[in-house]
Amino acid sequence: MTRAVSNSDSDLTLQRLAAVLERLESLLPAPAQTDFASSPAFRWRKRRYLGLERGELQTVLRPALIPFDDLKHVDDQKIAIRQNTERFVRGLPANNALLTGARGTGKSSLIRACLHEFSRQGLRLIEVDKRDLIDVADIVDVVAERAEHFIIFCDDLSFDTNEAGYKELKAALDGSIAGTAKNVLIYASSNRRHLMPELMRDNLNTRYDGDGEIHPAEAVEEQISLSERFGLWLSFYPFRQDDYLDIVAHWLQRFGLQQHEAAEARAEALQFALQRGSRSGRVALQFARHWAGGKRLADDTLPR
Repeated sequence: MTRAVSNSDSDLTLQRLAAVLERLESLLPAPAQTDFASSPAFRWRKRRYLGLERGELQTVLRPALIPFDDLKHVDDQKIAIRQNTERFVRGLPANNALLTGARGTGKSSLIRACLHEFSRQGLRLIEVDKRDLIDVADIVDVVAERAEHFIIFCDDLSFDTNEAGYKELKAALDGSIAGTAKNVLIYASSNRRHLMPELMRDNLNTRYDGDGEIHPAEAVEEQISLSERFGLWLSFYPFRQDDYLDIVAHWLQRFGLQQHEAAEARAEALQFALQRGSRSGRVALQFARHWAGGKRLADDTLPR
C-alpha cells in the first residue's frame, strides 16, 4: 500500500533540494567584474556551469556606432529620440522608447547613433536578446548604483503568447513593486506596433462552451498593454524612391565616389532595391557597398 506523502516530507525534500542548489552555486566561478570605462556597449549573455545558467555582462570590443548625420529621411524620429536621450543623460525625466515600423528604415541605427552621440557623457548600452528579458530585473540590479546612464536595448522585439520574457519586461517598464532605477531606460525596436499577436478569434463574441473567454475584451487589452507602457512611440515608414536614391548617393560619397559617379548608379540602385522588395536605408547601404567596391576594383584603385 502506497504511503501518502505528508507536508513534513515535502518540506524536507524542498530543504534538501535548496541545500543542493546552494552547494552547486558555491562551486560556480565568481561573476567577472565589468569595466564600464572600457567600452560604451555591452551584451547580456548566459553561461552554463554545472547545469545551471548564470547571466553576465560581456563587453563589446568593437561596437558598431553610427553618427546621426548618416541617418537620412527620419528627421522627426531622430529629433525625438535624441532629445529624449539627452534629457536622460542629464538626469532629467525621460521615457522608455519603442521604435516600430518598416524593416531597414533605421530603428536600431538610431539607438546606436544615440550611443555614438552621448557615450562621452556617460551613456552605456546593454543589448539583451528577447529570450533573456526574464533577467531584466537582474540587469537593473547590476547597474542601478552606477554613475553612468544605461539603455537596455532589445532589437526586433515581439512575443508569442505566454512567452516568459513578456511579463518581466512589462513589470520592468511600469508595474513592479520595485521602483525603476533612475539611471536605466529601455529602448526596443520592432516591426510590429503591438508586440504580441492579436488573433482574429480574440475579437469574436464570447463562446458559450468550456473553452470560451468570459471577458474577451480584457484578453485583447492584456495583449496590447505592453506597447502602451513605453512613453515614447516612434513609427517608421517605407522610403519613397527619391529618398532611397538620396541615401544611396550619401553612402557612395561616404565611400569616396564623386557626385557624378553616384548619379551613374541610379538605374542599378533601383534594380537592386526591386530585387530585394524594399527601398530601405539598409538596402541603400548594401547597394552602396556593392557599387563602390565594384567601381574601385574596376578602376584598379585598391592597393595590391
